[in-house]
Amino acid sequence: MSLTFTTVIGLEIHVQLNTRTKLFCGCSTDYIGATPNTNICPLCTGQPGTLPVLNERVVELGVRAGLALGCTINRVTRFDRKNYFYPDLPKAYQISEFYVPLAEKGEVTVTGDDGKPYKVGITRLHLEEDAGKLVHGASDGRIVGSTQSFVDYNRSSVPLAEIVSEPDITSPRMAKEYVATLRQMVRYLGVSDGDMEKGSMRVDANISLKVSDGRWGNRVEVKNMNSLRALERALEFEIRRQGAILSDGGEIHQETRNWDDSAGETSSSRSKEESNDYRYFTEPDLPPLVLSDSYIEDIERDLPELPWEKKARYERDFDLPQDDISVLTEQKDLAEYFEACVKAGASPARASNWIRTEVLRVLNERGGHISEFSLSPAALVELLRMVEGKKLSTTAAKEVFDAMVSREISLKEAIDACGVTAGNLSGDGLASLVQSVLEANGDVVEVIRSCDDKKDKKRKFLQGQVMKEARGQADPREVAKILDIELPR
Repeated sequence: MSLTFTTVIGLEIHVQLNTRTKLFCGCSTDYIGATPNTNICPLCTGQPGTLPVLNERVVELGVRAGLALGCTINRVTRFDRKNYFYPDLPKAYQISEFYVPLAEKGEVTVTGDDGKPYKVGITRLHLEEDAGKLVHGASDGRIVGSTQSFVDYNRSSVPLAEIVSEPDITSPRMAKEYVATLRQMVRYLGVSDGDMEKGSMRVDANISLKVSDGRWGNRVEVKNMNSLRALERALEFEIRRQGAILSDGGEIHQETRNWDDSAGETSSSRSKEESNDYRYFTEPDLPPLVLSDSYIEDIERDLPELPWEKKARYERDFDLPQDDISVLTEQKDLAEYFEACVKAGASPARASNWIRTEVLRVLNERGGHISEFSLSPAALVELLRMVEGKKLSTTAAKEVFDAMVSREISLKEAIDACGVTAGNLSGDGLASLVQSVLEANGDVVEVIRSCDDKKDKKRKFLQGQVMKEARGQADPREVAKILDIELPR
């Protein structure tokens, strides 16, 4: 009988918290693109005699995230020292919450492998400081092929919230959805920008396989995945690799492996440490962190509507397809733009359609964010009213929309600039337009008059030219009648 495998995945996600200063000093957290080793001080470079001072904003953001995850917030917590040596850690220890995390025992709902809602347990959320960063001399920035490496401490002591899941995840797809859900949540909360490519959200995956004959493979930690797609591919690779070893009767080494996105494979990095290896002990330079009930209740009252709550409300209040709801609620600002359009009088379906096709098209082309979009919801609704009132065709309205956005002008100014006539083009105006199209296409007219247009292809071509020139503002049936008069069959 062939062996089968059950996949067991737990994720550790480091979320860089959205503060202006670091966890224990006043240095800037804006290290992306900064000159190396400029946002540093004696404390975040581990100089002897310095004392850490806890950033209150970090605690507030950590509590916000913990509450959104449905966690219990511990009223008394404390920081510990995690001891290890690495060149980017000048103190040779990291200040972290190990024994008593800020929050624990929450859950996140994703779609299970059977298509039904599935709860992934949250073990803990704890606060800790980030390490510095090694910069290698190879052309691709990797250590392989480098002859020299440098240390940049700008990132040293930047605040992180580490969110650790229970080993409840059973497939790469589910892991990807879980991370996407957490990323959306921290963005809604304003806790972090959740940008995986920039490293402000980093995912480490612990994966093992249970064999149908009762054996268990050792746990492997996978790092260096900087996108959701990379996470999914890395886990798929590990399932294949571990499955092949176990099928041959081999043993999985407990280790940390790095994902190489270009090669599409993981490679061994180092043996996996256990918590005992870090010799944790209580940080002696920081007092216990005590949080009152009123402090936590104030933060809880200030929580925004969470993305899964918003999706449920959209399903209840708006008759929209699931794909539309997913797109509209992906970003909090985009959802607010949509709701402002509906509040201003647009139908949910038309507003959703225009935001998905036109607004997001422009934002994608320009690389902008909806918060910077020049067209207000009220102005978009003004345009949509003309479409609904059949004063502008969809074709003409899109042309007017582009003019309003690119030139930042009013609806009336855009209509004038595009040369569009509000209302249907008909009667003498339409007849004149048909005549101009016939004059511009004399060779086609000659074919029709010589009775060589057996299948009406040339006649339909002329009709299409008229509709194009009318920007969709003419009735196709009236155009056909005028053509029949001008070009009798």
